[in-house]
Amino acid sequence: MFGDLFEEDCSNVSNNQYGKGKKLKTKALEPPAPREFTNLSGIRNQGGTCYLNSLLQTLHFTPEFREALFSLGPEELGFLEDKDKPDAKVRIIPLQLQRLFAQLLLLDQEAASTVELTNSFGWTSDEEMRQHDVQELNRILFSALETSLVGTSGHDLINRLYHGTIVNQVVCNECKNISEKQEDFLDLTVAVKNVSGLEDALWNMYVEEEVFDYDNLYHCGTCDRLVKAAKSAKLRKLPPFLTVSLLRFNFDFVKCERYKETSSYTFPLRINLKPFCEQSELDDLEYIYDLFSVIIHKGGCYGGHYHVYIKDVDHLGNWQFKQEESKPDVNLKTLQNEEEIDDPLVILQAVILQEENNLISVDQLGQKLLKKMGMSWNKKYRKQHGPLRKFLQLHSQMFLLSSDGSTVSLLKKDPVQSKSDFQSTDQQSFHSLALEAPGLSDSTACSHWFDINDSKVQPIQEKDIEQQFQGKESAYMLFYRKSQLQRPPEALANPRYRVPCHLLKEMDAANIELKVKRAECDSANNDFELHLHLGPHYRFFNGALHPVTSQAESVWDLTFDKRKTLGDLRQSIFQLLEFWEGDMVLSVAKHVPAGLHIYQTLDGDELSLCEVDIADGEDIFVWNGMEVGGVQIETGIDCEPLLLNILHLESSGEGKKRGRLIESPHVFPANAEVGTVFTAAAIPAGIILVNSTRSADEESWTTVPEEDMKKTFREQGLRNGSSILVQPPNSEDRSVLPKEGKWMNGMNEIDWIQVKNLCQLESEQKQVKISATVHTVVFDIRIKAIKELKLMKELVPDGSTLKEAEVKMGSSLGLCLGKAPTSSQLFLFFAWGTNIQPGTEMEVIVEETLSVKDCLKIMLEKSSLPGDAWHLRKMDWCYEAGEPLCGEDATLQELRICSGDTLLLIEGKLPLPGFLKVPIWWYQPRGHSGHWESQDQPCTSSQGNGWRAASTQGAPGHVPAEVSLVYLGDVDISEDAALVDLKSQARALTPSSELAVPAPALLRAWTVESRRPGRLLRTDRQRLKEYKLGRRPEICLEPLQEEEQLGPQDVLLRTQMRIPEERAYAPAVDLVWDTARGWTTGSLRQRVADFYSLPVEKIEIAKYFPEKFEWLPISSWNQQITKRKKKKKQDTLQGAPYYLKDGDIIGVKNLLVDDSDDFSTARDDAEKEKQELLPRGKRDR
Repeated sequence: MFGDLFEEDCSNVSNNQYGKGKKLKTKALEPPAPREFTNLSGIRNQGGTCYLNSLLQTLHFTPEFREALFSLGPEELGFLEDKDKPDAKVRIIPLQLQRLFAQLLLLDQEAASTVELTNSFGWTSDEEMRQHDVQELNRILFSALETSLVGTSGHDLINRLYHGTIVNQVVCNECKNISEKQEDFLDLTVAVKNVSGLEDALWNMYVEEEVFDYDNLYHCGTCDRLVKAAKSAKLRKLPPFLTVSLLRFNFDFVKCERYKETSSYTFPLRINLKPFCEQSELDDLEYIYDLFSVIIHKGGCYGGHYHVYIKDVDHLGNWQFKQEESKPDVNLKTLQNEEEIDDPLVILQAVILQEENNLISVDQLGQKLLKKMGMSWNKKYRKQHGPLRKFLQLHSQMFLLSSDGSTVSLLKKDPVQSKSDFQSTDQQSFHSLALEAPGLSDSTACSHWFDINDSKVQPIQEKDIEQQFQGKESAYMLFYRKSQLQRPPEALANPRYRVPCHLLKEMDAANIELKVKRAECDSANNDFELHLHLGPHYRFFNGALHPVTSQAESVWDLTFDKRKTLGDLRQSIFQLLEFWEGDMVLSVAKHVPAGLHIYQTLDGDELSLCEVDIADGEDIFVWNGMEVGGVQIETGIDCEPLLLNILHLESSGEGKKRGRLIESPHVFPANAEVGTVFTAAAIPAGIILVNSTRSADEESWTTVPEEDMKKTFREQGLRNGSSILVQPPNSEDRSVLPKEGKWMNGMNEIDWIQVKNLCQLESEQKQVKISATVHTVVFDIRIKAIKELKLMKELVPDGSTLKEAEVKMGSSLGLCLGKAPTSSQLFLFFAWGTNIQPGTEMEVIVEETLSVKDCLKIMLEKSSLPGDAWHLRKMDWCYEAGEPLCGEDATLQELRICSGDTLLLIEGKLPLPGFLKVPIWWYQPRGHSGHWESQDQPCTSSQGNGWRAASTQGAPGHVPAEVSLVYLGDVDISEDAALVDLKSQARALTPSSELAVPAPALLRAWTVESRRPGRLLRTDRQRLKEYKLGRRPEICLEPLQEEEQLGPQDVLLRTQMRIPEERAYAPAVDLVWDTARGWTTGSLRQRVADFYSLPVEKIEIAKYFPEKFEWLPISSWNQQITKRKKKKKQDTLQGAPYYLKDGDIIGVKNLLVDDSDDFSTARDDAEKEKQELLPRGKRDR
């Protein structure tokens, strides 16, 4: 169970043995995070090692154990560097524990790693991912440590700190002779069931006596006869550290399943063990013990999570927790910003105290709790404390429920009760005995408690321990220490106390290395490069900025911390540019084909560079904000310079045109009018044709109408590289166009986009045609459409062109209200349920980095669905619910959700990781549907058809009529549970009055495939995960008359004897076929012949295919033909065309009374006709 933890670890074992199966353990790119404010280190979870982490933290916070381990030097334990040497004696487990404890004490990291320690145990990656019981680990680890320390001065470490003895005595009532037997213990195991607390359990074990009398007499060796006697047990020797294991897990013999005891079980912070010990002359203080660790289990008996409450005896941690005074007048308003909001006792008191006579109905209590807290009891507390009414019943010392449970009032006590109020009178006496013991030191009274949950360490208050008395999250192991064990003053708040010198040096060196790595990582993650363009080194030329000299002299590269503010950047640039005089303005610039253009001026010196959206590699223009080289500079995207190609005919000196075409580049601001082209081309007037492509040899020339000459280049859809042809007015010369070109007098039939008005606003026009090219920006189309349709709304620019958006010319677009999704957003459809009608889907725009949990919340709010018990599934290509979106924290981008996808809201929460939600069906095999139907034929199930029809309501899918499946319900179960556990839980689903369910051993389990029994699950003790059932398995259970033991080579078949002259079959009978000698036809025929006591040559057999309603004969002749055709391949019934498997129906024909060749039934013929008519009917419709 725990790998090689029992074996000695000092042999010359190579590292390769410990490295198997650890491919997932890659070295992290970033150094571990430093410790948080508590100054305590957690331990990283390797996947399923929370139980190990909790135990290791308890041992670490046991200073006497830790220091005893540190006292063993290298001369006794050896060196870890020598573990691979053949002759070296290296005790790896204690050395790795020493190193881990030193890291927890001194290494500045949020959480330590146990990889090296578990490697020394011989654990594989599978072992690290599997959770085990912490009580069992405690015993095994101590045993392994004792074995490792044999021959050293620490050989008695475990015995010295944890060993105690119990004496069992039998006293004869006649001669008073005492017969006793002594037992050793390292931990005390105490009962939880039907016990109120720890002291009650100890009283039953070590104070109560068992009396032998009447029919149960004791044979006294001294009296040599049966006599009356009394048997008792006492604690004889108490260890310095007492470990108590609570028996939380029990077995229900009625339900045949394990369960966890979640009832209230109290335990004191200080306990006096004297009443449970033998009488001695020891001082009373020797029996006083203080609680210092509580290992807590959260979950059920098949899985869960461990964490630990630890008392910081040496004051190593930084406990910053606001102490709160008890207030007799509890008020909800004063609790809203305080920690009592998490204490249901205080919250319920506050609500009831506001009622007249402190009396309220339970239903109203729940409603007022929801109204005043904004959260219901079920959502806030049910998971940990159970239903509200049950919680009130369990705290009867504070709340008084009426006899019918409808009303509740407060008992006449202080509103905020002390811890003793939660315990019985006997427990109060033990507390008073412990607390009033004379001479007791209070040095540990100021020690603080921490909750250590794997990597996370949080301070808690002492009263928080009471919350672990009961519930699914409750105490599982208790650790007490003798109150007389005092820590030396030099050990307090000193993590270096008694740590060996070689470990101190190693940890100091490691801290220095971590500091360097964090600085390097911090620099790599937060520094980025900026390119500074200095204004005095630039000039404005041809519509854009260009360097006066070289690019190298005009641009300075600066590495800067993005967490610093814009003011810090400005100050740094001032220091770099000693020659700068006057104001300094920083603007974001970008390179365009025409040169450098300034877009946005950076404002807000108090903002960080991240907040002003400066990216890595950004170009920053440094200038005075007004002019460059004496020229006023226009900034922004509206006046972005466009580099266009102007084409026009060369003119002669006499003013006549010649045929040669001149192409020259010109730069225009994007907000300039198209008519300015005439000025640039030195042509007084004419006709302008536009080609948005980069070459003039495509058939996309469009004439610009006279009324559009006032439009800007951007409105006309022109971009960098677009071409413009300028023609003289009334020109008929088409030779200037390419040979493939043609005139476009107006709007080309393929150069337009039709935009429909879908805004649900009143407008005279419902649609409009917009002139466009494949390079037209979507934003420009929207602007034109809004003007044409007279719809004025604020819009967000769409940056993609029609070509980039994959919109074909002549397509129809819809103009809708709302902002368009950005490149980082997703446009999704969603609907409720699985039966979706066209047009019922809703729409939502979300960020692609949104988590599944937040996306589900948004969709639930938009669809007004109540509750939070929902999950999301993606609709597949068949328009059906596909796989669920697992992982609430996973982003939509990580799950590859794309724009246009449809998500379905399905009721019911997904099972936790490691758990399965298994639909259970009841399977009662019947005879083949073509068998006789005589009136006296016995029914194959114990219930009538009416019950079956009713039971299938809510079943997950349609069940074929010929298959007798009854849906029972769903079972939530761990993947680590065995098949027998699944059967046991499934038995609890069936209504006992309607269906008699046998014991698990008399149930046969099948997977359900296509609503029919599929694969047979054979071994009851095999874990469910080993069957590889998938994410959504369905299981059906079949009752048996007697227990069966199927071997791995056995095949279970349903055989049916054909009834002569009736085209029907007798009811099916199970036949087990041993295939150890092969899956051959001869072997199967011989087995069937023996089963029916017929000669093998006098039978014929055939396999039935229920989905096709066909029978395929299985004969030796077929096998021989197959052998001749495929000599190299051995014939097997597992392959084509039979594909024989468990549960198949085999028809048997007795040739002595039936020599026909037909295996089919009348029902087969009828069903085949239906299958043939079905497609024809669809065509007619």
